[in-house]
Amino acid sequence: MTNELDLRDYFRIVRKRLWWIVGVVLIVTVAAGLYSIYVKDPIYQASTKIIVNQTSAQVMANQPQLNSDMVNTNIRMIETYKEIIKTPAILDKVVQYYPQLQLTSEQLAEKIKVSSVNNTQVMTVGVTDLSYRKAAEIANAVSEIFRQEIPNIFNVENVSILNNAKLEPAQSPSPISPNIPLNIAIAFIVSLMLSVGVAFLLEYLDDSIKTEQDVERYLELPVLASISKVNFDENQGGMAGRPTQVKSTGELNHVSTGK
Repeated sequence: MTNELDLRDYFRIVRKRLWWIVGVVLIVTVAAGLYSIYVKDPIYQASTKIIVNQTSAQVMANQPQLNSDMVNTNIRMIETYKEIIKTPAILDKVVQYYPQLQLTSEQLAEKIKVSSVNNTQVMTVGVTDLSYRKAAEIANAVSEIFRQEIPNIFNVENVSILNNAKLEPAQSPSPISPNIPLNIAIAFIVSLMLSVGVAFLLEYLDDSIKTEQDVERYLELPVLASISKVNFDENQGGMAGRPTQVKSTGELNHVSTGK
């Protein structure tokens, strides 16, 4: 006797609980879609772009250097600026000069994400919020304060704002979260995997024998006889005159009984 399952057994187990699996997947997928659409608050993102370069005085002082060396220096400086822009030295000033935002420096730091494109002198200040307009106001405020404060911190003026976030964009901005198609797809895949896994687990835990095939499979014995389930009421009504079939051991015999 072997406990190994072949491919047909897997299909049999899935087919046995197919409607249960379909029901679980359907319920979870629909619930994820409804939650993403009606319950989850949409989150918007606004961003500004800042370029780090050298002033004309610095360029004149570094004439012997190659242009590529100056660019590499500015690119490495961006990594430093990315950390500075989220420090209290900048965010406390934003809180001080923009009280209408009604945020603390800690709350601002949680909303800000600074990134840069590889091998460029441009960094992006992104801000997320439940309101797109407020996200744009925060992004513009942080970028402006950063530009003003960098000369006091490094004694250099090499930061310029390429573009501010638009407070009133031409098209209605789309939220970056929740991603409804992605959430539905994840819910579908996860619920399908879990429901199939539970179906196999239930099959593994079920050690009862229900059919003739189970007897032959697990006991490796031939089926000599079977007892059919008969409805008591129907049996009482038809007992008087109807013949009854009896399956006996070894062969089938037809026996008629009656009064």
